[in-house]
Amino acid sequence: MKTLACAFTFCALALRLVAAVEAPPPADVPEAPAVITPALEVKNKSSFVMDESGRNPFWPIGWKPAPKTVTTTGEHVGPEISPTAFSVTSITMGQGDRYAIINGKVMNEGQIFGLQIGTQTFQITVKAIQDGQVILQRRDQEIPVPLRRR
Repeated sequence: MKTLACAFTFCALALRLVAAVEAPPPADVPEAPAVITPALEVKNKSSFVMDESGRNPFWPIGWKPAPKTVTTTGEHVGPEISPTAFSVTSITMGQGDRYAIINGKVMNEGQIFGLQIGTQTFQITVKAIQDGQVILQRRDQEIPVPLRRR
């Protein structure tokens, strides 16, 4: 019985809603006049120009972009890099990949990273990770770096 009363109530409300939507507006209510908005006229357009030494304001605080590497066409450009420029503190050798901590960063075989000496940045490749040493490569120079033991 309650369901029949609920169904009847919902039908009555639905009929009333349909009648209200389909009914024309009363004739004695005047229509609101159309509002015409004038076009906006921009006097000064904003712009942002940044000089080369500036910091992009959209970068997170403290973030610095990666240094740009200078590519040259010479066979061997720059000085020889000494193994003392690197610090190998840990080597992990297992069934699969081999990892080494070089200059405080975890590296694996084949990974390329940048070494900054002064104003120059050199691209170094981790050629091989062996027991007790890491072999790094910069173009045609191989740099064996031993594991630093305390």
